[in-house]
Amino acid sequence: MNLLQRVAILGIALLSIAGCTTSTTQSAHLAEGTNHLANESSPYLLQHAKNPVDWYPWSEEALAKAKAENKLLVVSIGYAACHWCHVMEHESFEDTTVARIMNEHFVSIKVDREERPDVDDVYMTACQLASGQGCGWPLNAFAMPDGRPVWAGTYFPKDEWTKVLEHFIDLKEKDNAKLEEYATQLTEGIQSREKIEINTNKYTYEAATLAKVTKTFLTNIDFREGGRKGSPKFPMPNNYEFLLREAVLSKDAKALEAVTVTLDKMAMGGIYDQLGGGFARYSVDGIWKVPHFEKMLYDNSQLVSLYSKAYQVTQKPLYKEVVEQTLEFIERELSSPEGGFYSSLDADSEGEEGKFYVWTQEELHGIIKDEKDQEIFDTFYEIKKNGNWEHEKNILIIKKSLADVAKKVKVSEEEILASLAKSEKALMKARDKRVRPGLDDKVLTSWNALMLNGYIDAYRAFGNKTYLDRALKNANFLSAKMLQHEYRLNRNYKSGNSVINAFLDDYALLIDAFTNMYQITFDEAWLDKASGMTKYTLSHFKDAESGMMNYTSDLDPDLVAKKMELADNVIPGSNSSFARAIYKLGIFTYNKDWVDVAEQMMRNMVDEVTTTDMPNFYSNWCLLFSELYQRPYEVAIVGNDYADKLKMLQGRYLPHALYLGGKDEGGLELLRGKLQEDETMIYVCQNRVCKLPVTEVDKAFDLIVNK
Repeated sequence: MNLLQRVAILGIALLSIAGCTTSTTQSAHLAEGTNHLANESSPYLLQHAKNPVDWYPWSEEALAKAKAENKLLVVSIGYAACHWCHVMEHESFEDTTVARIMNEHFVSIKVDREERPDVDDVYMTACQLASGQGCGWPLNAFAMPDGRPVWAGTYFPKDEWTKVLEHFIDLKEKDNAKLEEYATQLTEGIQSREKIEINTNKYTYEAATLAKVTKTFLTNIDFREGGRKGSPKFPMPNNYEFLLREAVLSKDAKALEAVTVTLDKMAMGGIYDQLGGGFARYSVDGIWKVPHFEKMLYDNSQLVSLYSKAYQVTQKPLYKEVVEQTLEFIERELSSPEGGFYSSLDADSEGEEGKFYVWTQEELHGIIKDEKDQEIFDTFYEIKKNGNWEHEKNILIIKKSLADVAKKVKVSEEEILASLAKSEKALMKARDKRVRPGLDDKVLTSWNALMLNGYIDAYRAFGNKTYLDRALKNANFLSAKMLQHEYRLNRNYKSGNSVINAFLDDYALLIDAFTNMYQITFDEAWLDKASGMTKYTLSHFKDAESGMMNYTSDLDPDLVAKKMELADNVIPGSNSSFARAIYKLGIFTYNKDWVDVAEQMMRNMVDEVTTTDMPNFYSNWCLLFSELYQRPYEVAIVGNDYADKLKMLQGRYLPHALYLGGKDEGGLELLRGKLQEDETMIYVCQNRVCKLPVTEVDKAFDLIVNK
């Protein structure tokens, strides 16, 4: 299929002119040599602020200009850490010839997909329907002046991009009526695409159905290299959260194998930064060797949670090391002084992907002076004279066990560990002098909520008070900077400013994180905040017909269609996340209406979730199914010694246990009448019915595990 044939396959419609705005930038306030992005806060938008293309942010101003001048829109979407976004900028958007074409014939809009996932979602849908396959970033869409798209694609080299522009210029001049026809039809298409019907039938959650879903999950697993079969390989942490839960609660050994082979291979692969900690977004191959080098907060946060929980189950030292090293990376490179977490690190430095992370053997030996240390390091990390990657560069990977390395280099395992520690320290010192990858220092509510849960899960697994302190610092930051009047949230924080009305994922994930904050502190203020946000979400996001939640608030200007995020991806979907959060919070607060909302949302999805041959796209719904089948235990710990007993219990992997309590009975209904003088009692309850209280943690554990 040639270029113009690909362009002729038209996409799906999107936003009307009334779409939400992110900016009030006006041309009168722009610095010389900049375009309309100059006053934005997004690092991605600011990267394009000096392009000769006269970019606008997504705004009413841009849409009004397009209408007034009767021009098509070019909507170009990406994010700061995106390698191919940088390539296309350098090839096309910094080119004055290309810019002249775009400025004369189009109104061009740049969108940071991380700030505006609502805009990205609808234009990504356009691309997927236009191409009939998966799409990525940069995402480049052509749209009518009112925002309705007529086509979308991804990266184009300069010559192809110029031809695409000329094609749409010609089509606009010669057959604008055809473009209008496409836009009208596609608007109708998107309005029907997001429909989901309410399921009022009763449903019984059964072990056999859960086992069938798990079995289907496992058919897609690569049991040799971990992850899904084939390449590229993405971590997809939520998939393994589900499998780990089923491995333990359903005693499914194959599910545990799927988790451990994946976590082992990832931790030893190039996708993991063997020197500095933290994971890249994915590997381009099927063996986790060659990463796409960008590091995202949302991956690392969820992987900290997953490795922490897997450690609780397996007690593998490797998993503890990964958590500790990754959190050191987060503190060192993605933490703001105020308590927030930054979004990402670029894949590139000095215009070259991965340059910050890879080494020639000559570079390594120039830093590691001792010949025996060189031999040990080369053997352990698969270093080759001509490189184990391109351009004679080496990616640090581990293929041999410590015992095998010891045998090959003829020294003890203890000597190898000491040698590696010395070499790694020297290399980190040298690496710190390199030009660093670009930092996207915006703080997003939903991604911070995931990282907050990461610290909570690490604290549970390892009992390190530093993790608790960091969780509290972040939770307080989010409360102070993101939480607004009457529990409305903002999505984005940068340079002292909190902006952009939040989306459903921001509410869902923060409600869950604050509920989990209560479980490690027994401070009911976190439940109060979670409850306030839940009431707000139900008031402003709920679709009355289906019982599901819209992605955008009713305070935001209308879109062509109210989008609902129903599937799960690398980040769990916002509807499944909200359903799980409100179910858990409803149990804590004895709010049956909230539990009913979660159950209704699950019923609406249950046929799709239990019959699909790709449940990995519904992994968070699978978790909710499991939680509704295996109803959680309410573990109440009341008395002066509550903190120590809580810490001991939470150190074990009990995914079906919710914790509440304190020195006294507090304000939760389940705690009433539980305090006994001079004793710290543990009550194991289910559906508000409690077994006889115990004082020993092991006995409480047995009541949960052995029923």
